[in-house]
Amino acid sequence: ENIVEAHEIDDFNCSIVKDYSKCIKCGRCAEVCREVQNVDVLAASNRGTEYEFLPRFDRKLHETECVFCGQCIKVCPVGAIYEKSSISEVLTAIDDEALHVIVQIAPAVRVSVGELFNLEPGSITEGQIVSSLKRIGFDKVFDTNFSADLTIIEEGYELIDRITNGGKLPMITSCSPGWINYVEGYGADLLEHLSTCKSPQQMFGAMSKTYYAEKLNIHPSKIFTVSIMPCTAKKFEANRKEMNSYGFPDVDAVLTTRELGKLIKSQGIDFINIEEEKFDDPFGIASGAGAIFGASGGVMEAALRSVYEILTKEELKDVEFKAVRGMKGIKEATVNINGSDIKVAVAHGLGNAKIIMEEIRAGKCDYTFVEIMGCIGGCIGGGGQPIEKTQDTKQKRMDALYAIDGGKKYRCSHKNPTIIKLYDDFLGKPNGHKAHLLLHTEYKSRNL
Repeated sequence: ENIVEAHEIDDFNCSIVKDYSKCIKCGRCAEVCREVQNVDVLAASNRGTEYEFLPRFDRKLHETECVFCGQCIKVCPVGAIYEKSSISEVLTAIDDEALHVIVQIAPAVRVSVGELFNLEPGSITEGQIVSSLKRIGFDKVFDTNFSADLTIIEEGYELIDRITNGGKLPMITSCSPGWINYVEGYGADLLEHLSTCKSPQQMFGAMSKTYYAEKLNIHPSKIFTVSIMPCTAKKFEANRKEMNSYGFPDVDAVLTTRELGKLIKSQGIDFINIEEEKFDDPFGIASGAGAIFGASGGVMEAALRSVYEILTKEELKDVEFKAVRGMKGIKEATVNINGSDIKVAVAHGLGNAKIIMEEIRAGKCDYTFVEIMGCIGGCIGGGGQPIEKTQDTKQKRMDALYAIDGGKKYRCSHKNPTIIKLYDDFLGKPNGHKAHLLLHTEYKSRNL
């Protein structure tokens, strides 16, 4: 039986599609999976002219160790691998008058989608995105940077609790779904190290189906929450059964940055010249710390800003922790808080994550807190992002996020007034009972 016919299209998962009829057998997908991400799902099947790059043991992607990071998409020269589109599902929801359709925009999206409209990498198009989505028909357009601030509050207090009460250290971030899929598959013995916090995407979804639904007196079943993310694994994350609030999915559909570009173009919108608009309330105000989530080291820096000020009860003279910034695969820093040195590490790309995992297993790790992002560069290099045309594209996107941070009135998540109001009016104490119920989750071995 001809292999191409037997494996025409693999679209059995919610994140990634591979069309074998387009494949030119260059092997780039297998190489990035093996050499960069250390997952090694794909391999040449058979020999001679009939070979094909398939999941090992003739399986479909969803039956393998695939973490759905989408880095294979970024290196495929012919578009044989692509994200599973949710555009039709979203447009159908918008056309349904019974649904209140809202959308959140991840930090990395606003500094990269412009590339799909021939703008320079790092062009900040926040206002154009908001206007375009309102033109398309979304009822409200919100900022994931807001829920990134929320994540920092929960994660920061969780870290403080682990330090003061003898919890499992180092604590490792949990907001990259590619990383979570990887550690569930290859690091079941390390799951206790993971923060229990949901990602900003899922925290936003939880608040949309509870706090926001209550404020507007809309039943959660009538709210359709869309995320626009730089990431293909976010589609998988949104589909996790545990990602629900009071029985309703936190997030109903996820579009990648590339899908956003397609959606805007399909509606005939002049993205470059459209009049800019601002995000809607109550999830429209964010700190600079929320913006830098999209860059490797950003979650660490955002957390350190808040943890330092909460523990010392002093304002930082300089909020910028530049030692954790940049494109180096593994970065380390030591921060003195109340006379104690806290050692932290930042890793991006799953190959680098594996090095950290092995250090923890060997007992050679003296870190207190570790940030891990599944993709090189962090979210700005995600599998749902525009294909990078030059070597410095990721750096330009990263620089733009730090520019957004530098221009913000609030630079620390715990100073965001809308976050303070959310806790006062709805959540109660950070890391408290209600916060744990809605904003935290658990992870388990995928038995790969």
